[in-house]
Amino acid sequence: MADGPLTTISAADVVAIGEEIARTTGAQGYGLGAGGFVPKPFARLLAEKLALARAVFGTDLDLGSGSAIRKILEVAALEDARTWAALASMYDNQFVVSATGEALSRLGEELGLPRPFLEATGTVQLTFVPPPGRTQIGLPKGARLLTPGGHHVATAADILLRVDEPTRAVPVVAFYPGPEHNLDPSVTDTSGAHPMKIDRWNVDDSKLQWDGALPGLTQLARDLARSPESIVAITHTQPLSGGELRWPDTRYRQLLLRAPRSIWSVEAIRTAASLVPGVRRVQVRDNLGGLDTELPVFGNFNFGELLFASERELGRPYFFDVIVAPTDAAFWEGPNGVQAAVASAIEDLRPIGVGANVQQADQVFIAIKARVVAQGLPLPRGAGGGLIDSPAANDLKQRLLRRVSDYVDQLAFGDPVRYAEVIWAMMNEPGVTDVVDLHLLRFPPLNPQAATVVLGHSGFQEMPVGASINVAVLQIASALNDDTQVSIV
Repeated sequence: MADGPLTTISAADVVAIGEEIARTTGAQGYGLGAGGFVPKPFARLLAEKLALARAVFGTDLDLGSGSAIRKILEVAALEDARTWAALASMYDNQFVVSATGEALSRLGEELGLPRPFLEATGTVQLTFVPPPGRTQIGLPKGARLLTPGGHHVATAADILLRVDEPTRAVPVVAFYPGPEHNLDPSVTDTSGAHPMKIDRWNVDDSKLQWDGALPGLTQLARDLARSPESIVAITHTQPLSGGELRWPDTRYRQLLLRAPRSIWSVEAIRTAASLVPGVRRVQVRDNLGGLDTELPVFGNFNFGELLFASERELGRPYFFDVIVAPTDAAFWEGPNGVQAAVASAIEDLRPIGVGANVQQADQVFIAIKARVVAQGLPLPRGAGGGLIDSPAANDLKQRLLRRVSDYVDQLAFGDPVRYAEVIWAMMNEPGVTDVVDLHLLRFPPLNPQAATVVLGHSGFQEMPVGASINVAVLQIASALNDDTQVSIV
């Protein structure tokens, strides 16, 4: 076949054709815009290249799935898609709201807030050596343990040790974050001792004084003139791990978005206090800095007859309040307590001449009373079909309480405990098909006359079915791990 005349297409013609294709196919919505950087997807890039090839070489060009030209265009479109994705990532990594990974860490370092470490976690074995007259002993979540080297550890779950089951593996978490708290019991010092081995209870932990109405571990040890370790022995054989890990992006991003860009501000004080180990939530209040609409007097005050507030005396010092809700494992008082640690953390951030009054938050304790319908789970039942109390049933109750606790623990000051949220948390447990007659239990009660004896304590108020629990602005909800009022059917 004779060769025909050559068709010459200049670069300007190709650009003009490309612009025409982009204009007619609506390609203007990609790239940098008001909503950020929108990358072109692979399918869009391939469609544009196919349209450009037809415009340049003619509509009779073979661009089927087996065509060599189509394969070349697909490879080119794939590389272009990777370039667009890289450009989008570079743009997103310039901002805290969208950056990820190392880019987010660099932005945090520019703000003076390096990505914090996580707390190391692991397992120890506890063995109950029952003294005369005791068949079981309970240890609360957050019970503190120590090492010979002064490392602080806390239990991560409520534990019940019985005579028929004296030994249990218990999850623990380091109180302070960082890789130096990856406690390895095999490490020895120059004297041959094991400074990282968890081997003793912290006798200053007030949570260990009482086990309901009975003496707790430390009180029982004092009554018997014995060490707590002789009653509940600790065996630590496996090292703790995870302290070298950093906060995940979501948690770190929330910290950076709340971080102040200046000192001597409420945000700066709140951020510094929230990073203290043992702090769950922080609220900073300046009672003399403006109107507090949460006060009961606000909105009901007769300004024409009474004086709303007197002026502050010239010589009286000025204080602001830092309300702190500690974690289960935290000590409040003492040189190593949360109160002293928060005061030290905000010392250089408070305005000169203005003092900080660090106070412990008023906690509202929450428990639940409900009947849980479970199906498809290996729960032993009697001849009449009734559920038999068993370790499997108790484990199910504990999983349900952990779900409720996870919801309550993320609540801020003044957030109500919503009935629907508790139902939703429990229904998300696999095998649970219904939650019947759910009552939320509140202590202290809103109405003292409505308080009843619940969970072995007087003063709990049982809310009606469907009723949520309201919490005051300076209060915070805290979940109790008690399954005595939860039954499985």
